[in-house]
Amino acid sequence: MSNAPHSVTAVIVAAGRGVRAGGDLPKQWQHVAGKPVIAWTLERFLSHPQVTGIVLVTHPDDAARVSALNLPGTVITTDGGETRAASVQNGLRAAQDGIVLIHDVARPCVSDQIITDVIAATQNAGAAAPALQVTDALWQGDTYVTGTQDRAGLLRAQTPQGFVLAKILKAHQQFQGVAADDVEVACTAGLDVKIVSGDESNLKITTPNDFARAAKRLETSIMDVRTGNGFDVHRFGEGAHVMLCGVSIPHDRGLQGHSDADVGLHTITDAIYGALAEGDIGQHFPPSDPQWKGAESHIFLTHAVELAATRGFAITHVDCTLICEFPKIGPHTSTMRAKLQELLNIDVDRISVKATTSERLGFTGRGEGIACMATATLVKS
Repeated sequence: MSNAPHSVTAVIVAAGRGVRAGGDLPKQWQHVAGKPVIAWTLERFLSHPQVTGIVLVTHPDDAARVSALNLPGTVITTDGGETRAASVQNGLRAAQDGIVLIHDVARPCVSDQIITDVIAATQNAGAAAPALQVTDALWQGDTYVTGTQDRAGLLRAQTPQGFVLAKILKAHQQFQGVAADDVEVACTAGLDVKIVSGDESNLKITTPNDFARAAKRLETSIMDVRTGNGFDVHRFGEGAHVMLCGVSIPHDRGLQGHSDADVGLHTITDAIYGALAEGDIGQHFPPSDPQWKGAESHIFLTHAVELAATRGFAITHVDCTLICEFPKIGPHTSTMRAKLQELLNIDVDRISVKATTSERLGFTGRGEGIACMATATLVKS
């Protein structure tokens, strides 16, 4: 198709009552994996970079629920009709000229890849839809099998189904009877519909059992990635060594602090707390509490690691930078990384320990103490 339109509007049909799915609410308003089905479906298209707008077709009785979604300005809402075909036509009339993707709200697991493929195929061919080959044997019958059906050439239709707006709207206006989907409407009007590969994960919620299947797929697709930063400073005082990242390094002075003053472990601990939005060491281990006087800092780090695990997060990477003129850190970084590997329980190639000076500027440059900064990445999937 030459001069393919650039506008891509998703028309999400959500006006049905979904009685076969069971429950006290229409299926699009029932919760799955913590959110209404309709919210998951909208999110799939709102997050797709090629979709320029959304028309949400809903039942008039659902106006309060639609309002509670706090939809962005890129979503236009319109009322559905007495039939699915009437609802689709209402949605098409509200869409921006260009390509439209007609999608069932009950398919909340549609992937970015399917949306991308349908858009590309529609731009090239004028109409496209995803489908899967039928692989199961097909029977005819009711209580007993009365015959079989050849499955060669049979496909299982999915959505979104993509069309040029003007052509599919005209096809709907001319169609007589009840169509299985918009592809049937298009084909009846003589439009050629390109088939793109569907995906088993793009399931349609129809019966009560489908909610559990959708929840499993949605929960495994969610990934919560957190990044936390930490910064700490300890001044030099009397002593014959400093503790850095769990390693004792000989030095003519020590670091001062309520605990063992391990500025490296303190900073990493705070980075983990920061990723969890759990404050800092001082909140969990107040310096006013005498039980922590002289405490080994691995206690604090272990607490942060265990807290992350309790919240379902895995620590995937830690980067620690020590800022000082002395002692020299380079000869000890391998030992520090090995100690951190033990405390964090992650692979050593996910742990970075490095050092820099402040070019003799500031308190670190004057040799008054050591500063440290750290970043920790946590992932929950």
